[in-house]
Order: sequence, then structure tokens, then C-alpha cells
Amino acid sequence: MMKVVVLASTRGTDLQAILDEMDDGKMPGIEILRVVSNVEDAGALEKARAHGIEAVFVDPKQDDFSEKLVGAAKGADLVCLIGYMKILDSNFVRFFKGRIINVHPSLLPKFGGKNFYGDKVHKAVLDSGDKKSGMTIQFVDEGVDTGPILLQKEVVIEDGETVESLRQKVQELEKKWYPEAIRIIAKQHEQKIQN
Repeated sequence: MMKVVVLASTRGTDLQAILDEMDDGKMPGIEILRVVSNVEDAGALEKARAHGIEAVFVDPKQDDFSEKLVGAAKGADLVCLIGYMKILDSNFVRFFKGRIINVHPSLLPKFGGKNFYGDKVHKAVLDSGDKKSGMTIQFVDEGVDTGPILLQKEVVIEDGETVESLRQKVQELEKKWYPEAIRIIAKQHEQKIQN
């Protein structure tokens, strides 16, 4: 089994898509160990509890937050950031080097970096006049949105597109492709174990 720990700060829309695929038997050999959040009432924690998955809140105000976060994610073969709204420190990234993925709501390297998150990304895309946007699933390194890309999928920007309509289109891509990204890594994980 490939053991997954999810870090989330928000409602966990993509997490629900992953859980639904697990329920449908489409995620063989993959187990979600726990869902960890830096927000006590994050919807993602509720989704985890409803699924019988351990839900852990790590208070970001603690001095030893980074060590506690590493502790909460221990045992993970893969750490999935799903709406995790805090930049991981280098300590965490080094500990799980090559085993952390994130989804970003644009076609990186465009509209990535420190101040690009959530609706700010969609607004910047629309303001730029680009004719397409999308989502990127990438491995996390010590930069912000700079790691190697695993998957990238596009949507067309229509005339009259709004931040809300673009967000919805991109989220549909995320819900479809995040489970697939985990399956791709699980296959690689299995091959490594067999070799």
C-alpha cells in the first residue's frame, strides 16, 4: 500500500473527489493515513472524519509548528497538498523530498509564486487576456510553485468569463486529475518496491 497524508486548509473539494474514487474502488493500493490541517475547522478535516480517516489539527501559532507538521505527516510515502494555504518551510520539504505534490490553479510557470493563490490567480489570468488557463499538479521543492510538473491540463477562456466561472472550470479539472496524479505515483511506487 502507498500511504498518503493530505495537508489541507480549506473545504477539501479535491479531497472529496479522491475519497469518492476510493469508494468506487478506483484507487487500488492507496491508503489515506490522515488529513492534517493548520485550520481547526477546515472542511477537509470534517470530510476525513466522515470517512473514518484520522483528522489532525496542528496549530500554526505554536513555535514548533514545523516539527509538529513533520510529525503529523510521518509515515507518508506521498504528501498531497489540497488547498493547503501555508508555504511549507524547507525543513518539511527536505524531510519529504520528492514525495510532496501540490495542485495550482494555473498553467505554471504562468501565474505562480508567493502572491498567486485562489481567486487571485484566476483574476490575474483574466486580466492578462490569455485565451486559456488550467491546472498544474507538480512536485513541491523549496521554491514556491517551482517544482517539476507531473500533470498539466487546460481549459479555454470564453468571452465574458468571470473569476467564478473560471474557478469552477479549473476545479472540475482538479477533481478529475488529482486522483489520477496519485495513481501515477502509486504505480511508480509499486515498481520501485518490486525492483
